[in-house]
Amino acid sequence: MQFKTIIEPFRIKSVEAIKMSTLEERVQFLRDAHYNPFLLNADQVIIDLLTDSGTSAMSVNQWAAMMQGDESYAGAKSWIKLEKAIHDLTGMPYILPTHQGRAAEKILYTHLGGKGKYFISNTHFDTTRANIEFSGATAIDIPVEEAKNYVSSYPFKGNLDTVKLEVLILEYGAANVAAVILTVTNNSGGGLPVSMENAKEVSRICKQYNVLMVLDCCRIAENSFFIHRDEEGYQNKSYQDIAQEMFALADASIMSAKKDALVNMGGFLTLRNETLAEACMQLLIITEGFSTYGGLSGRDMEALAVGLVEGFDADYLHYRISSTQYLGEHIQKCGVPIIYPIGGHAVYVNAKALYNHIPVNEYPGQALVCELYKIGGIRSVEIGSVMFGKYDANGGLIPAPQELVRLAMPRRVYTQSHVDYVIEVFEEIFKTKDHVKGYKINKEPKFLRHFTAHFEKL
Repeated sequence: MQFKTIIEPFRIKSVEAIKMSTLEERVQFLRDAHYNPFLLNADQVIIDLLTDSGTSAMSVNQWAAMMQGDESYAGAKSWIKLEKAIHDLTGMPYILPTHQGRAAEKILYTHLGGKGKYFISNTHFDTTRANIEFSGATAIDIPVEEAKNYVSSYPFKGNLDTVKLEVLILEYGAANVAAVILTVTNNSGGGLPVSMENAKEVSRICKQYNVLMVLDCCRIAENSFFIHRDEEGYQNKSYQDIAQEMFALADASIMSAKKDALVNMGGFLTLRNETLAEACMQLLIITEGFSTYGGLSGRDMEALAVGLVEGFDADYLHYRISSTQYLGEHIQKCGVPIIYPIGGHAVYVNAKALYNHIPVNEYPGQALVCELYKIGGIRSVEIGSVMFGKYDANGGLIPAPQELVRLAMPRRVYTQSHVDYVIEVFEEIFKTKDHVKGYKINKEPKFLRHFTAHFEKL
């Protein structure tokens, strides 16, 4: 028997108070933060959907494991546990722990990158692109054509366009392609999954041309859920088995464990090639710490070892995906345009379609994140021309391919009533959409400007 009500497959043993603010207070808070939700204080936020990274609630088993943390500098017992958990999942022999995913990106892509090098991906996310471009290399996105269609029901819009991949490898020369990065799920592309069929074809092409294939696997459990549900031949396989099959296709993997591994801090880099692993290990020791802790405490490693197992729990994943889809389906019913199908970790609102009167150079996505906070105290993030836009030689905006706002759902944090509150706020967002104005940027850094930029309301 299937019931309509989504219930959390856990009980709450500890609570954190939410400070309820007024509309007038939020207007002032937003002004003081220069209309950038990243600059708000956490206690000024009612529902925080800024990111699903590091915002998970840990389980009793994770908290218990932390008490066993071995803080030895080298060869700690906690490292032995973590190394085994990562090896069991990825099957790769060389494992480098890092404090989070972008640190692993920095190590690998600094070593592989540089001027004249190209990285090709289904879609690079912000820190991935920044690390690549900071090295002097070029990041190229080639999602499948279906990804551009926000309303079709095609399930694997996270796929990489393998026809374009082969064309680009031949155009740039295989020796100049530093790596092909397959991000699962495809965060910038709506949090939508990559099929096993697509991963196999990417792997085949990479092997044919001797190009490194990297699996960016921070949401590998959610991706496995979608393969199990939607791809023929995987209904009788466990989520772990599906993940292990995908890891077997890659030469390396990078994980921000702050997502599907259900921890507040942690990450890793795994490799098959010993020479590459040794070079990366030297960078790890310089930048992160010794090779058996890599910027993590023993407590962190204990929690991560447990989280790598819990993140694949069937009841949890069913609840996780169902709750996110519930939010997306209900705001869509309110008239709010979203990327469909709905991904695993977030709902992506098409801000350009919602605010079709705001031109892209006035940042409709930024307008929506400000309205969400002002009306309901909800913090979210723009994924559009603020995050990914560039300037031409004359200082004009080269807009991003899409103008989205991501509502990222923290894991095991919010209840069904919190989700229903977000839906009510969107009902008001839709009613007032025609009166919303755009923004301009007053201050910005060279890289990752969305984190610290200052805006002015137009």
